[in-house]
Amino acid sequence: MAQQFDVVVIGSGPAGYIAAIKSAQLGQKTACIEKWVDKEGKTSLGGTCLNVGCIPSKALLESSEKYHEAMASLGDHGISIKDVKIDVKAMMARKDKIVKNLTGGIAGLFKANGVTSIEGTGKLLENKQVEVTKHDGSIEVLDAKNVIIATGSVPVEIPPIPMHEDIIVDSTGALEFTEVPKRLGVIGAGVIGLELGSVWARLGSDVVVIEAQDKFLPTADQAIAKAAQKIFEKQGLDIRLGCRVTGSEVKGKQVVVTYQDSESDKQETFDKLIVCVGRRPVTDGCLGEGCGVTLDERRFIFVDDQCRTTVPGVYAIGDVVRGPMLAHKGMEEGVMVAEIIAGHETAQMNYETIPNVIYTHPEIAWVGKTEEQLKAEGVDYKVGKMPFAAVGRAMAANDTTGMVKILADKETDRILGMHVFGLSASEIVAQGVISMEFMASAEDLQLTCFAHPTLSEAVHDAALAVDNMALHIANPKKRS
Repeated sequence: MAQQFDVVVIGSGPAGYIAAIKSAQLGQKTACIEKWVDKEGKTSLGGTCLNVGCIPSKALLESSEKYHEAMASLGDHGISIKDVKIDVKAMMARKDKIVKNLTGGIAGLFKANGVTSIEGTGKLLENKQVEVTKHDGSIEVLDAKNVIIATGSVPVEIPPIPMHEDIIVDSTGALEFTEVPKRLGVIGAGVIGLELGSVWARLGSDVVVIEAQDKFLPTADQAIAKAAQKIFEKQGLDIRLGCRVTGSEVKGKQVVVTYQDSESDKQETFDKLIVCVGRRPVTDGCLGEGCGVTLDERRFIFVDDQCRTTVPGVYAIGDVVRGPMLAHKGMEEGVMVAEIIAGHETAQMNYETIPNVIYTHPEIAWVGKTEEQLKAEGVDYKVGKMPFAAVGRAMAANDTTGMVKILADKETDRILGMHVFGLSASEIVAQGVISMEFMASAEDLQLTCFAHPTLSEAVHDAALAVDNMALHIANPKKRS
């Protein structure tokens, strides 16, 4: 007889493992299926994010930034270090240890919360049955009252640049280099491309970033994007916009890339090439014939605002559905769906307050609308900016690049967006998220006491600047 569960979750990435834990906490008999196998041949929980995405990439970003700081700026603090070297193998070993700790941590959380962890590949069948193909080829079928599909996403491959052993790699392969490439090509100037390009540029690679779009970071506020592009180019990233890749050829231990810009066809030769032009949902193989779940034109699972699919009792969350492919977005969807299954029908999440972060240095983070979006929507708004160059804590940290920018409705004063470029932007933007969740006004932030000296004081002055009342920078003179 098939095992029976109240909830079966397919996939243990951030969306899946949170959905499983929350479901179990709400009293549901829960199972979570995971197919990922680590280097040792053991099932590893956590999906792309923990195994080959968010976590390992941030570990390398942190290591490379410390190396760069030791090489370039510790002297400003009066600290002299001679013969600074990078041990790539040790850096990678540290990264792998962090991954192992966190994936093992999820296994511990499953055990603590009573989630049944099942190894294998899950496929939804008719009548909410889930087929599990084990690693040894054996098959088990589970009966579920509710199914949550959280199968995630994988890197997009493009025909002109097929993967090639360790020379042409995707974002996963870029986390496994055993030495610093002398010359590195990055296809795609999005979040992943900029982060991975930054890692290896800090460690000494000559990095060229090739991007098809004419505008740098088109989804970010363009004042922030333009400032960031200038800084990244100063840091050594050769960013080439409006360039369409047409082909590649591996020659020995190098790869020749051909591309077209507005002028002509061009070629570049690299020791390594990272292809990061986006990700696509994993829907192939997880939906059995006749299961009833429908896909949209881009092969995302079609869901409503509460992540219900077209089949009652079947939900889909995370990268496999519409919306930004962000771990924290998937996590919150997991909580929402678990609560709905437990009977809280009104559970929902606010898709307008999902923060976006690019973990370069300085970091870029934002929540809510950009100026460009507000202009396109015809919204009358006001702007407040505070540069970190005027913030004492940033000066003490020797890291004054960037600013905080706040957008507020001109009539209601409600905060519509916060954009941060600078040190700890990923932490500072949370203040904008909380403010917008509580429908705060710029005045609410103006009347809030911020600790001094902190980087967050930039938020306070940016809010004051919305009404031309900044205290630590000169306000524009009012026209008579």
